[in-house]
Amino acid sequence: MKEENLLNKKVNILELKRNYMDSISDGDFKKYLEKNKINEDIACKYLSRLQDCFNDIKNCSNCKKLSECKNENVGYRLVPRKNNNIIEFDFKSCDYLDKKEKDDEFKSNIKLYQMPRYVYNASFKDIYKDDKNRLPVIKYFNEFYKSYLKNKDNLLDSSIKGLYLNGSFGSGKTYLISCLFNELAKKNIKSCVVYFPSFLVDLRGSFSDYSFSDKFNYIKNMPLLLLDDIGAENVSNWSRDDILGPLLQYRMENKLPTFFTSNLTLDQLEKNLSITQNGVDKVKARRIIERIKQLTINIELVSENRRK
Repeated sequence: MKEENLLNKKVNILELKRNYMDSISDGDFKKYLEKNKINEDIACKYLSRLQDCFNDIKNCSNCKKLSECKNENVGYRLVPRKNNNIIEFDFKSCDYLDKKEKDDEFKSNIKLYQMPRYVYNASFKDIYKDDKNRLPVIKYFNEFYKSYLKNKDNLLDSSIKGLYLNGSFGSGKTYLISCLFNELAKKNIKSCVVYFPSFLVDLRGSFSDYSFSDKFNYIKNMPLLLLDDIGAENVSNWSRDDILGPLLQYRMENKLPTFFTSNLTLDQLEKNLSITQNGVDKVKARRIIERIKQLTINIELVSENRRK
């Protein structure tokens, strides 16, 4: 088994190197790596993301106005920031952004993983005011906002809790929490909004390019974290016991506010987490739920489906 793992590792390394050699056959991309002082080992590790950065800057070089922007995040380009042997990726605004968009540079404090871009524009001023079911959520956000800014430098001594927001499909759960994150981003508070089912798939696939630890540690240490649509993932022993459990334990121990959206109640989520292909384990599912309860308060939001 050990020999097989070593063989697979060697095959993965060879594949990464082949992909790297193919990519630098583009002379402009090779010059881009050299300009940013990114060597072969680091480039292999982050090759796909670096190519995204290169494509963005190439689009920008031919762009004449904002309306012609071809980048995925209009008006922004992805840029690498090297920190020893680790590369962090951030968004840099372009010169064509008008004053309003310049005022929105706080968006660089919010990281999205497999989330729609509307999250960047979520604002309390745009939420529907005709739904009284949202009032408890908005009241919680007001209290959290004030308390977090007051205690952000002493979280270990605070009793601040995140939110487990469950409820009906299309009721605006993700949008509402994104509004809060955007308001705090204007105060230079960093946050991450993660579509949890896709994140798990990406983590499992990242063993081959050795970026697993970087991705996991990145969200683990984010000041504010939203795990969106928890309970919609394919539950396995690995996702529950090796990913979700340690992630929640770390954030619980370090008093890092953590938010969840789900279509499931906590009782339903517990049942969902107890069942994997390997059988039923109610004890381990219960441990996850207890961590969530330690991290959050629970509010249910049942509202009209606004996605129709």
